[in-house]
Amino acid sequence: MNAHAERFVRSIKSECLDRGIFLGQESLDRAIAEYVEHYHDERSHQGIGNEIVSGAAPQREGRVEVSARLGGVLSYYHRRAA
Repeated sequence: MNAHAERFVRSIKSECLDRGIFLGQESLDRAIAEYVEHYHDERSHQGIGNEIVSGAAPQREGRVEVSARLGGVLSYYHRRAA
């Protein structure tokens, strides 16, 4: 389990925390919460066959759109429901 925790810490540091300036505990907590939601619900993971951790089935039809979190620090692609 230590390897999984270390990988998550490295990911959140490089993709989120190293890219922002946080003005207090509240802004840091918000950034971490946004990243965790992104990590589980929007980001594909190569270790599990490019699937999403939450197990949500991807949309196969519809227009591809880009969305962002944390002011554009985290971007992801998804399909709009048809």
